[in-house]
Amino acid sequence: MKKLRWQLIIIFLTGLVVGILLLGEQPGGLQNNLAPQPAQGGIYTEALVGSPQRLNPVLDYYNPVDRDIDRLVFSGLLSFDEHGLPQGDLAQSWGVSQDGTIYNFTLRKDIFWHDGQPVTAEDVIFTINLMRNSTDVFPSDVQAFWKDIEVKGLNDTTLQFLLPEPFAPFLDYLTFGILPKHVLGDISFDDLIKSPFNMQPVGSGPFRFDHLNVENGKITGVSLSAYDKYYGKKPFIQQMIFRYYPDSASALQAYQQGNVQGISEVTPDILQSVLAEKNLAIYTGRKPELSIIMLNLNDPQSPFFQDANVRQALLLGLNRQWIIDHFLNGQAIMADGPIFPGTWAYYDGIEHVGYDQTQAQNLLKNAGYVLSGDQNSVRQKGDTALQFTLSYPDDDAHKAIAQEIQKEWTALGAKVDLDAEPYDQLVNAELGQRKYQAALVDLNLSRSPDPDPYPFWDQAQATGGQNYSQWNDRTASEYLEQARISTDLSDRTRLYRNFQVIFSQQLPSLPLYYPVYTYAVDQQIQGVRMGPLIDTSDRFASVLDWFLVAKRPTQTEATPTTSGH
Repeated sequence: MKKLRWQLIIIFLTGLVVGILLLGEQPGGLQNNLAPQPAQGGIYTEALVGSPQRLNPVLDYYNPVDRDIDRLVFSGLLSFDEHGLPQGDLAQSWGVSQDGTIYNFTLRKDIFWHDGQPVTAEDVIFTINLMRNSTDVFPSDVQAFWKDIEVKGLNDTTLQFLLPEPFAPFLDYLTFGILPKHVLGDISFDDLIKSPFNMQPVGSGPFRFDHLNVENGKITGVSLSAYDKYYGKKPFIQQMIFRYYPDSASALQAYQQGNVQGISEVTPDILQSVLAEKNLAIYTGRKPELSIIMLNLNDPQSPFFQDANVRQALLLGLNRQWIIDHFLNGQAIMADGPIFPGTWAYYDGIEHVGYDQTQAQNLLKNAGYVLSGDQNSVRQKGDTALQFTLSYPDDDAHKAIAQEIQKEWTALGAKVDLDAEPYDQLVNAELGQRKYQAALVDLNLSRSPDPDPYPFWDQAQATGGQNYSQWNDRTASEYLEQARISTDLSDRTRLYRNFQVIFSQQLPSLPLYYPVYTYAVDQQIQGVRMGPLIDTSDRFASVLDWFLVAKRPTQTEATPTTSGH
């Protein structure tokens, strides 16, 4: 009997193993066939750092937390993907004339406002007219831009834009949220600012405004619900709730107390605490910003900046990765030029400049700037000493970085004085009037998907424009000018590639790094993705794929598979 029991056990175990192996032979396996699938349902609650002002896409320019919500409530003619390529939103299709001055747009026919009324070309024209006649709550340059553009509604679903001259970045200006004319009527811009609409908005996006959350007479949050007539892919999450907090630390505390599932921005002061939260997933994306040291190439007191070898030596002498790691907690990407990596215009074939003090010193020596041999001496070329002032924004973060730059350039044999300035003073007085030698600045290109480096590096902008370095390279300028008027993407890509090669060789100013944006969402929220950002609200670019509820299909719902044997 004992022998028989052991034989039966062996037979049973053998059969079990064979069964498991046969199951594994099925392509995909039964487990894959029955994998959970996203389902509609669930509520997502996020902590927004900031306070509400107006939930209106024409009035949200200076308040990121308003833009976060407007991104979900309103729609534009176009949106842009993470590579900076235009995608149809309300627009079904568009075309451009051969000379680049006429743009025709056709709207989708299945688009409705959240009150059920159809979206038409008249709504687009109405919104543009408001922007043309805006006040100081709206950027004056965008206002002026629209005054030069003629807009025609050819019928309810067709629009035509007539430009005074070809301008390839025009599509950038078509991402603004459209307002409903039938709700707002012929309201003036001044009346729009005070309109109740701004706290009870009607949009055409994937989520509709539900209600404000108010405590003790103060708005503490906003609730949105999935819109059942949305023209695009329907969201899985059925309700989005946003709660306002004064800072990231308060937002983290709200997560730890179970009041929210996401934190809109993880700032450096809470980064380590967030990383310690085992159930909190971290997402980072490159910001549309570039930190750079501008060099005044026409300053008579610092003629050495006109020498490309000196400029390259100064960049080689900076340990930029160490600066990123120690002063930015690693939250930045080293920069090689003025065009953002990951975009269609970026050329990844340009040579990366690393940290090499020996090579930097050799370049300075070959350029004629030598040390006398005395301790703490400054390099000189004839009567010209390698001495200049580095201006920087007057805050603790920039001060620490400026001091490190000073230290590393001193090690090269340069004498660098530091000058802290309020940011507006630094930009408007020193950079704007070219009254500086070197300046640590942050270029913020938010909401500008097109790379268009023209404003900062073209010859024509050296006087009165934003070419603060006053770089005067005719070949580079020709590439920028041609790329600005060409409507052929492959042609523009080639032109920008050529521009980047010249920039990397000449280094008219010294690119440091691209900061990154950090976002945190509880791991129970699935489907979250975040790429490079054009605006911080782009963290919601994949929101239609987010889900909390999943269903496991039955065997009859699963796709049958067959063995290949």
